[in-house]
Amino acid sequence: MSNQNPVFIPGPTNIPDRLLNAMHMQTRDHRAPDFVETFAPVLNDCKRVFGTETGQVITFPSSGTGGWEAAVTNTLSPGDKVLIARYGMFSHRWIDLCQRHGLDVQVIECPWGDGAPADQFETALKADTEQQIKAVLVTHNETATGVRSDIGAVRKAMDNAGHPAMLFVDCVSSLASMPFDMDGWGVDIAVSGSQKGFMLATGMAILGVSQKALAAMETATLPRTFFDFRDMMAANANGGFPYTPPLQLIYGLKESLSMLFEEGLDNVYARHHRLAEGVRQAVAAWGLRLCANSPELASDTVSAIYVPEGFDSNELTDHAFNKYGVSYGIGLGEMNGKAFRIGHLGDLTDVMVLSGLATIEMAMADLNYPIELGSGVRAAQEFFRRTAAGQAIDTPAQSAA
Repeated sequence: MSNQNPVFIPGPTNIPDRLLNAMHMQTRDHRAPDFVETFAPVLNDCKRVFGTETGQVITFPSSGTGGWEAAVTNTLSPGDKVLIARYGMFSHRWIDLCQRHGLDVQVIECPWGDGAPADQFETALKADTEQQIKAVLVTHNETATGVRSDIGAVRKAMDNAGHPAMLFVDCVSSLASMPFDMDGWGVDIAVSGSQKGFMLATGMAILGVSQKALAAMETATLPRTFFDFRDMMAANANGGFPYTPPLQLIYGLKESLSMLFEEGLDNVYARHHRLAEGVRQAVAAWGLRLCANSPELASDTVSAIYVPEGFDSNELTDHAFNKYGVSYGIGLGEMNGKAFRIGHLGDLTDVMVLSGLATIEMAMADLNYPIELGSGVRAAQEFFRRTAAGQAIDTPAQSAA
C-alpha cells in the first residue's frame, strides 16, 4: 500500500514509530504537576540543539511561519527597517511577511541557487551610517533550492560593519539535522518547527531567543497577542502555557530529544551529510545538476535537482506518486516546473534513501529522461558501501564568529 512508503519531501518528514507512540496519548491535564515536570526540561534540552547556553527557548502552537511572525512582532515597530536577501521561496515569504507588518524592507536580490550574500550585507550595513537597520534576516537552509548559507560569515560581516542590528535566522529545515551554533554565530532569534529534523507532526514553532532580542521587546510596538513572548515566558516560568498547549507534540518533542541525544548530535549531523552525499552522487551519475550554484552551498537536508530542458518536473513528481505511491518535493517559485526535490532529513537511513533514488529513477525512465536506469542508484550504493560501518567522511565546516 502506498501509505507504507516513506516520503522524500523536505518536510513534514517521516515520523518514527517511537514518536508516533509518544504522541498517541489520551488527553491530559496541562495544568497538572506532571505536565510541569515534563515541559520545563523539554525547553531546556532544546537549547542544546540550538547551540545556546544564554538564550531562551519559546514555543508556540504553529508552523515555522508563526515563528517568523513571533520573531518580528515581539522585537520590531511599524516602519522599522530590516535587511534581507531574496534567494528562494522561503526568504521571499519572509520578505512578504515583513512587508505586511508595515516594516521597511531593504531587499538584496540574488540568483536562486545562491546563498546569503555576506559581502553585500556588510556593504549595506556600512552604508547605514545612521544605523536604522534593526535586524538582518537570513534563511539558513533554503528549502526551495537546496542551499545552505554560512551564518557564521553573515555574523562576521555584521561585526566587520560594526552594526548593532539583530540577526534573525530561519533554521526550520536545518535544525536538528545540520550543525547550528546560535551563541557562536551571534544569532538573536532562530526559528524552527516540529515537522522537520525533530521528526514530529506539524504544529509547533520552536524559537531560540537571545537576551538582546528579549531586551528589544521593551521598545517594540508591533501588535501581538497569540505570539506574545512575554505571555508565553510568564506562563512557562510556572511550567504552563497562556492558553491550551499542543500536548501531544510536547510529549513527542520530549521523546524526539531523547532520540537525538541517544544518537548524539554530531552523529545525527554526520548521518545527514552522508545521506545527502549519496543523493548528490546519484544526481551526478544521472547527468543532472543541483540548483545549488556551488558544491559548498549544497544542503544536507534537501537536494533540489533541475530536470533536463524540455521536461516538466511537475509531471515527474505526479508520475512518481500516481504510479509508485512515493512523494517528492515539487519545484517552488522560480523552480516550478524546472526542478524536483529529494528530502533526505529526519528519520532516514541509507537503505531508505536508496529506495527513493530507485523510485525516481524508474519514474524518469518511464518519462524517457536521458538517464541510464540504475546509474544513480549504483553511484549511491558505491558511496554508501565505502562509508558504511562508521567509516568517517568529511563534513563541511561552517565558520563561527
